[in-house]
Amino acid sequence: MSELTVGYAAMLEQFHPSEAVALTAAAEEHGFSGCMAADHFAPWVPSQGQSAFVWNVLTAVGERTTGDLGPGVVCPSFRWHPAVVAQAAATLEAMYAGRTWLGVGAGEALNEHVLGGYWPEAGERSRRMFEAVDLITQLFEASVAGKDTKFAGEFFRMETTRLWTMPDAPPPILVATAGPVNAKKTGRHADGIITVGAPPEKIEMLLGKFAEGAREAGKDPDTMPKVLQLHLSWAPTDEEALDNAVREWPNGGMKFGKADIRSPHDFAAMAQLVRPEDFEGRMVISSDPDVHREHIQSLLDLGFDRVYLHNVGRNQQEWLEVFGREVLPRLHR
Repeated sequence: MSELTVGYAAMLEQFHPSEAVALTAAAEEHGFSGCMAADHFAPWVPSQGQSAFVWNVLTAVGERTTGDLGPGVVCPSFRWHPAVVAQAAATLEAMYAGRTWLGVGAGEALNEHVLGGYWPEAGERSRRMFEAVDLITQLFEASVAGKDTKFAGEFFRMETTRLWTMPDAPPPILVATAGPVNAKKTGRHADGIITVGAPPEKIEMLLGKFAEGAREAGKDPDTMPKVLQLHLSWAPTDEEALDNAVREWPNGGMKFGKADIRSPHDFAAMAQLVRPEDFEGRMVISSDPDVHREHIQSLLDLGFDRVYLHNVGRNQQEWLEVFGREVLPRLHR
């Protein structure tokens, strides 16, 4: 069983890339290990203000830190062809061997609509993602063996090629999912699962489906990464913590699917409807580090070996110090 690691979720929607890199380095100094960086073309709401290119930021993080790193998550099927995602991930792993992973998801219109293509319904988006995972896996395996490969699927074609810059072993592919069908497919097709904070019974169900799919594919789910990304709001007072959530991360209080909304300005209009009570059960908002620690521990107890924490406020430095001192040392698997 692998050791628990608690990493930093670098929100490139909120922070200038240089600041995001500096904060990730500061997180490591306070006992965090690892970085999950968001791949966005636009922020959720205009007031968040940023959206840097994830691969550049991860490279800089790799230079400044010693923990694991990866995109949380890239959609390998609209803005990107899967072969390009494979090349980016292989290069990162070649530079930082044994430290990187490739997180993929089915995508959101907010980021993917920029190409002006057809935006399909959720089922097709998932099928595209899993086909992309198969293509990337095939390209990784052929490239490690020093061979060319080609691919012709329902959604993607790749003519004969290989990755010429290839690490000794490819980075693990982790799929982000929050539904039972995709969790089972993730166990079958991918190397690990990423999910976000949810009620315990839902997480138990997801991890169960993931394990089922893994065993069907002849894999041991106990050895596969199970990764949690958790949004929270901590500040010195409950009022500030709540204000930060409503102002900085209103998308966390939106209780509906967001994958079909194209514009940060539309999200901003919807944010006007978000009320403090909308965060209940969706995100812990508290000035008490113990309240956060208990919640994080309750999720870790369900079987995760890695968690990346995102404090939604701008008060990152202060939060890193408090959590590094009062929360991280008391978390365990």
